[in-house]
Amino acid sequence: MGQILHGSAKTTHAVRALIQRSKASNAALSRELGINVKTVAKWRKRDSVQDAAMGPKEAHSTVLSIEEEAVIVAFRRHTLLPLDDCLYALQPSIPRLTRSSLHRCLQRHGISRLPEVEGDKPKIVAG
Repeated sequence: MGQILHGSAKTTHAVRALIQRSKASNAALSRELGINVKTVAKWRKRDSVQDAAMGPKEAHSTVLSIEEEAVIVAFRRHTLLPLDDCLYALQPSIPRLTRSSLHRCLQRHGISRLPEVEGDKPKIVAG
């Protein structure tokens, strides 16, 4: 199966490995491969031929502060209310809280789904 490259990628894993093994100068390799000298230098410095992860290293909210997230998480863990009920209860104290920002916060903290409770749903008996 072939590798998936993003739209701006000019090198494959094989080309990156060639860059890392080669003894030629950065300028000579860049001319030979038709890529920028900075690209050659970048792949020479790296230990692997995998693309580095893009985006933030740690997910965080652009809407909620750390303290507000802590309040939301504590509230959800304590009450175990559904998403919309949490939203309506927390909005008076956190006015800029939206349903989507609440859901993303709960997902980041691994509590977006309520735990299964015994007796919550009737059991289906196969006949």
